[in-house]
Amino acid sequence: MSRRTALRTTALISGAAVASLTGCAPEEQSTRSTPVEQPTASASVKSSKTLLVYFSRAGENYFNGGRRVLQAGNTKVVAGMISELVDCDVYEIQAAEPYSDSYDETVQRNRLEQSDDARPAIAGALPDISKYDTVILGSPVWNVAAPMIISTFLEKVDLAGKTVLPFVTYAVSGLAGIDEDYRAKLPSSTVLNGLAVRGEEVEQASAELTSWLRQHQLIK
Repeated sequence: MSRRTALRTTALISGAAVASLTGCAPEEQSTRSTPVEQPTASASVKSSKTLLVYFSRAGENYFNGGRRVLQAGNTKVVAGMISELVDCDVYEIQAAEPYSDSYDETVQRNRLEQSDDARPAIAGALPDISKYDTVILGSPVWNVAAPMIISTFLEKVDLAGKTVLPFVTYAVSGLAGIDEDYRAKLPSSTVLNGLAVRGEEVEQASAELTSWLRQHQLIK
């Protein structure tokens, strides 16, 4: 049994809802008091050679076996931390058909999209990649894979010759081989080793995140 198959089996044994989406949210439906706001679309404000691209989902999320409601998704929180450390422009991938705030409804939609090998449409204009050398690419892990909208993005922009630095937020799966998937999909790009941050621990990830960015020479 491959590592990915074992992870999918673990997710199903855990009740499918545990590993299908990453994020947070318990039954008391608490919210973060300081949501991270990031620029959207392809507005470049720093003339940087690095572009931070991420997809994130707020609303009801998994949290230590329960649920809680997030005003800002876990991946968005990490993206906000990166944008404070790295001289970069920011592009948030947003779905033309937004995902439900309901955890279970999003789990069901994601399963269908994975089964159909779907390419969910992205709202708004895509960024001009040509002026960047490095793309930091972030997403949650949904059912041991990046959301299918990430495949939409990868197929719509030309990352040939770019350095791609992936990061994910997750519930139980870790990086789940997503960096390997990107290498397979982007044979003309250099995909570096990724970083996985557990959804419940994103606000305590500063030291780990700083070390990872320093390792890849994005900060001193």
